[in-house]
Amino acid sequence: MPREDSTLEVEIARLRALDLPSLQARWRTMFGRRAPAHLPKHLLVRIIAYRLQADVHGDLDPASVRYLDRLAKSRSDRSAPLPEMTSVRPGTVLVREWDGVVHHVMAVDEGFAWNGTSYRSLSQVARAITGTRWNGPRFFGLREASP
Repeated sequence: MPREDSTLEVEIARLRALDLPSLQARWRTMFGRRAPAHLPKHLLVRIIAYRLQADVHGDLDPASVRYLDRLAKSRSDRSAPLPEMTSVRPGTVLVREWDGVVHHVMAVDEGFAWNGTSYRSLSQVARAITGTRWNGPRFFGLREASP
């Protein structure tokens, strides 16, 4: 594990040990304003941890930010359309729950890694998880289901 990742893990572990006033103080230091009073401890930890990770590994790309903004502003039960995904960059982690188990798949230069095995396509990973044929991008929510 690279050194900055282990430092980041230590920092996140320290966050979990802080009490609410200490987390609020950390928020003020990081964001330059008071933490929202309604946020409970577990959300403060997650938001601050996300910011720490984004500072080290990079934040969301602009298309994802626009998608999330549209989704947050939408008032209907329908979800906003998915952003165009022409490719998944190495380092991206895809998460999918299947049959009560959460699966984490990482995009790597050669394809995808899941459960200690490398695969050339998301469809191969989806088949390994489910035992049946799937369109990999659809299985992982990168493409909308056909009507």
